Amino acid sequence: MIRIITHSAEETINAAIKLGQKLRAGDMIAYKGGLGAGKTTFTRGLAVGLGLGDNVSSPTFALVNEYRGDKLSMYHFDMYRIMSEDGLESTGFFDYDFDNNVAVIEWSENIEDFLPDNTIYITITPISENEREIIIEEAERFADTWN
Repeated sequence: MIRIITHSAEETINAAIKLGQKLRAGDMIAYKGGLGAGKTTFTRGLAVGLGLGDNVSSPTFALVNEYRGDKLSMYHFDMYRIMSEDGLESTGFFDYDFDNNVAVIEWSENIEDFLPDNTIYITITPISENEREIIIEEAERFADTWN
């Protein structure tokens, strides 16, 4: 487990950039954290780290936003309203090319039973208005990222 404390949105983005630079095809990030925790802000940093730019927005109403890159693309899902396998199926979730791209899932708690065993879980918890605690589970691969 890796624990990071950030003191601003910029620090949160910078922490995510470092992680994004280490992501590879087939990685799936599953966020845990409430409304306003900083999941979309963290995703913005992941996109920058992957070389996809920072034009990231919450997929709340679209359910999924896709950011295309030369080498990898990133699928950014919002599963807030998805409560069943049928609901997940209706999003087209199972039709995405996860093996060759990166997926990021907000409200992953709602579909946890359908996520692969190698999913990277990230919990983002607000400490104050600007501070965040970011916990990355099963993060041996990323252990030297913030040293």
